[in-house]
Amino acid sequence: MLLAEVARVSAEVAGTSARSRKTALLAELFAAAPPDEAGLVIAYLAGRLPQGRPGIGWRALAREVPPAGEPTLAVGAVDAAVTELAAVAGPGAQAGRRRILDDLLGAATAPEQRFLRSLLSGEVRQGALDAVALEGVAAAAGVPATALRRAVMLDGSLPRVAAAVLAGGEEALRTVTLRVGRPVQPMLAGSAKSVAEALAALGPCVLEEKLDGIRVQVHREGDAVRVYTRSLDEITDRLPEVADLARALPGDAFILDGEVIGQGADGRPVPFQEIASRVGSRVDVAAARQTLPVAPYFFDVLAAGGEVLLDLPVHERFATLAALVPEASRVRRLVVADPAAQAAEAERFWADTLARGHEGVMAKGLDSAYAAGRRGKHWLKVKPVHTLDLVVLAAEWGHGRRTGLLSNLHLGARAADGTFAMLGKTFKGLTDEMLRWQTERLRELAVEDDGFTVRVRPELVVEIAYDGLQRSTRYPAGVALRFARVLRHRPDKPASEADTVATVLAAHPGLPQR
Repeated sequence: MLLAEVARVSAEVAGTSARSRKTALLAELFAAAPPDEAGLVIAYLAGRLPQGRPGIGWRALAREVPPAGEPTLAVGAVDAAVTELAAVAGPGAQAGRRRILDDLLGAATAPEQRFLRSLLSGEVRQGALDAVALEGVAAAAGVPATALRRAVMLDGSLPRVAAAVLAGGEEALRTVTLRVGRPVQPMLAGSAKSVAEALAALGPCVLEEKLDGIRVQVHREGDAVRVYTRSLDEITDRLPEVADLARALPGDAFILDGEVIGQGADGRPVPFQEIASRVGSRVDVAAARQTLPVAPYFFDVLAAGGEVLLDLPVHERFATLAALVPEASRVRRLVVADPAAQAAEAERFWADTLARGHEGVMAKGLDSAYAAGRRGKHWLKVKPVHTLDLVVLAAEWGHGRRTGLLSNLHLGARAADGTFAMLGKTFKGLTDEMLRWQTERLRELAVEDDGFTVRVRPELVVEIAYDGLQRSTRYPAGVALRFARVLRHRPDKPASEADTVATVLAAHPGLPQR
């Protein structure tokens, strides 16, 4: 398939706000894509590169390259060029990437160049997010969207499942199952304002300590162990302690869900930023293991003993977890079988959890299944303050003692059309270490710098605390954050999992709904 077709549909999807029209446009394109290219087409329309970001800066992308007169560039050729870009390393890498990029852009027409620049910079903004792309695939293949959605949850990859179903129809969905060694999208939680609110919403439930660490999914098959982040990136070699523990457990085929934290000499958890640095790709793992040892604490099991456990209620999954993982490596919990009679006990558990240095509790309905990839109503997180996970859209250069550092962050939430709506700015809560780290990271994401404000690709998520919202005509959602401060950076969390404008407004029903 020619890239021109993908670029055309991307522009048309960006030009319509109707979800049904977006779905129809995507379905038509996906149905026309050759089976061996369907996965690539779907990934590109969702704004992703299978190889990840190839390390091309905005300055290189901004260079003028004469476009081709006629469309001849195939999707497969783009994939090969990006693979080549990602592989360039060592002396002369910059010149090598420039040559490959110039050849690729030179083979593209002007509309294709615009799409390629957006794709390579992570700036595709046509609203063809996974949910809409999934509906387009279902329509093109003639399969139920619910069945396709579950298959994608189990497999972890929309492009991979889509390619199979477009080629094999509904029969292909029956072959998709949870497999040890292939990461599955983690279940996510909603929010409750208090333990009492969570108990009222869930009824019989279990309260678990909510640890402030790195979410991990641990797969073991025989002696082979793999550790994945919540974004499904493999980090096994960075967390040898986790792999060692997994190999010491009695089962030889399982998938565990948990959290990795570091603890100081006093047994209290260390700040999240230290853990994030510990699992950074550039650290000396052996040295880091000595200076900041980490430990996993597990709270769920998705598969064990050759059986998939996702659909079992949480109390049955816990029984399997308890037989597999020793208590010392399990998240502390309290079963609240009778919320009315145990309300005081639940509040004490909450208070004790905070006193132990953890960030809150998770409340989970006792009969809830594991809804992979979903933010279900049966898991609720309770934290002591209003918090949001927002995306950095830009940052301002600091002054005074912050001269030379990117300080004031422009924060956005996900809008319904796939863009990000700015909700406010903050420079509060940032330590010197956080300022140095975010300056380095944001310079990597920069797409424009006018000397005062650096606009960046919307990829870095930050967790912020705030005191509430106020009406504002300055921002597109009609509201602004009050007294926002940064709690931590979330490099482990993709922008697609940041909070939405709808979620923010729903939490404050007295404010305008747009």
